[in-house]
Amino acid sequence: MSITKKNIADELVNQVGLSNVQALDITNEFFNQIKNSLASGIDVKISGFGNFVVREKSARPGRNPKTGEDVLISARKVVTFKAGPKLKGATHNSN
Repeated sequence: MSITKKNIADELVNQVGLSNVQALDITNEFFNQIKNSLASGIDVKISGFGNFVVREKSARPGRNPKTGEDVLISARKVVTFKAGPKLKGATHNSN
């Protein structure tokens, strides 16, 4: 099962008592802040959860798996996530 923004908003309604509209607005704004920060090149650190970091990947040679043709994979920015110790602990303890 996946967690969706709707699931998160529903939990805000149930646990905090917000209206559905308020909960969805807060959830959307939270993720918009993360997205906008990353798009601006600003790392996002969420205490107790982890870090989202924008990394520069340089161009490199690759191969088209369908045709076997050599291609150049262009340089680009990617977002990486590294789980914090509390999140790692929570996931390791649940097994």
